[in-house]
Amino acid sequence: MRVLAGIKPTGDALHLGNYFGALRQFVDLQEDYAEPLYFIADYHSMTTVRDGEQRRRNTFNVALDFLAAGVDPKRSILYLQSDLPEVCELTWILSTVTPMGLLERAHAYKDASAKGTSVNHGLFAYPVLMAADILLFRSELVPVGQDQKQHLEMARDMAESFNHHYGCEALALPEPYILEDAAVVPGTDGRKMSKSYDNVIPMFAGKKQVKKSVMGIVTDSTPVEDPKDPESVVFQLYNLFADPEERKAMVERARAGGLGYGNVKKELLDKLLDHFEPMRERRAELEQHPDDVADILRTGAARARAIATPVLEACREAAGLGTPGA
Repeated sequence: MRVLAGIKPTGDALHLGNYFGALRQFVDLQEDYAEPLYFIADYHSMTTVRDGEQRRRNTFNVALDFLAAGVDPKRSILYLQSDLPEVCELTWILSTVTPMGLLERAHAYKDASAKGTSVNHGLFAYPVLMAADILLFRSELVPVGQDQKQHLEMARDMAESFNHHYGCEALALPEPYILEDAAVVPGTDGRKMSKSYDNVIPMFAGKKQVKKSVMGIVTDSTPVEDPKDPESVVFQLYNLFADPEERKAMVERARAGGLGYGNVKKELLDKLLDHFEPMRERRAELEQHPDDVADILRTGAARARAIATPVLEACREAAGLGTPGA
């Protein structure tokens, strides 16, 4: 069973939304599936990041985050998307069998258009690149949140279209692996945590920066002595780190009154720092050995290409690409 997932390096480090929404589950999947493929989607980041040096820094930092969080390069294949030129070739092949109407229904394009944002071809064709990421490995399970299910459906449509046009079965149809325990993490302002909203709590930033982010969580003006809403943002974030008994106790304290939001933030900060401290130490050690990290990515790319090459060759053969008779 082939599992594949990726994360964009659009920021200088991953945040709680990345961790609880995806990365934590990636680590767990290593226990159940052989050689899951995890990639850093630097091609995808090009629709928003316009500085080459920044992208290189972001990529290195995300690689550190993957490894520090527990992605094991001996059990998983960790690679950089742009180290596989096969991705771009399959993207073009797929684009020739993908109708405009399908791309116009993509959530990212519709949202950008509704906001009046200038849309470049990269954003418009984003689902084709994403489909190439998936189909290049005949991926059978792709871990996604419920809000990303459309990407899998579009990838299936493209695979079916190519196979139909060329009378082949070169591309397998992937199935979404809905991460039921993946949390939709609220940001410090109550919206979904996202770098684009500038509302993130980073996993591995300095303790002062993490504290500033936590203490900046937006709360209402309810007096300390009054009951609090246990569903508000600060309590949702606390619950990510608390066990069931701690969550129950916190709900009771919130409803009883006399609990200040500042106290909840301090308890959240302590739990957050404790949770990530072992990972923080691993990350600091890895950061001192950038050549080792680069070797892991190069080795991962070589392993990934060994899987991808036969799939691309099957597509080229079906489509009649390459020197005749060769």
